[in-house]
Amino acid sequence: MVEITAHDGLDHAEEQEILSRLERLNAIGVALSSERDTLVLMEHILDAARDFADADGGTLYLVKDDALHFEVIRNTTLGYKMGGRNGPKIEFAPLPLRLPDGTGNHGMVVAHAALTGRTINIADAYDAGGYDFSGTRAFDARTGYRSESFLTVPMKDHSGKVIGVLQLINAKDERGHVRPFSNFDQQLVESLASQAAIVLNNRQLLEQLETLFESLINLIN
Repeated sequence: MVEITAHDGLDHAEEQEILSRLERLNAIGVALSSERDTLVLMEHILDAARDFADADGGTLYLVKDDALHFEVIRNTTLGYKMGGRNGPKIEFAPLPLRLPDGTGNHGMVVAHAALTGRTINIADAYDAGGYDFSGTRAFDARTGYRSESFLTVPMKDHSGKVIGVLQLINAKDERGHVRPFSNFDQQLVESLASQAAIVLNNRQLLEQLETLFESLINLIN
């Protein structure tokens, strides 16, 4: 729940910006509910999350077979537009939620968010302890990019089950400099993720019913 109180100490321009972003959140919720194509729906979810938080990049993962599967990847600086309906297929291997011994893969931030159902907001991955960012650093070394601020938000359906994860990278300020994700960024993206997970879950259930119906028709024929 996104709340604004009189004690936030915001000036008029900041209040108007927040109200504008809340209106966009409501509009996005309506738009997501009307989208019937799951691949397009996932693109809209990630694009909206990046827009809300002014994030340079982001990834949407879905939980399948005890692993996180890459569904959509976007990065403005690197020009990445992968997955979804309009990008090339993502060939990256899924990220396991469990280690070989069966314990949770809590060293990987995105897996930890999926396993615990908790949002993780990291100001600087190069100065953060507790998580394994070796893969991120290797990626940065190859591309010349610097993956600094991270916002990782689990997507929970109506029953509280985590069905996916939104991970945003490098929030930008008005000058284009990387900044940490603010508490308000986090609240907005969490609200979006909650709405999106329910819509996405409903869309997947409808697709399963449609597939079952078609199978029954073919069997009868």
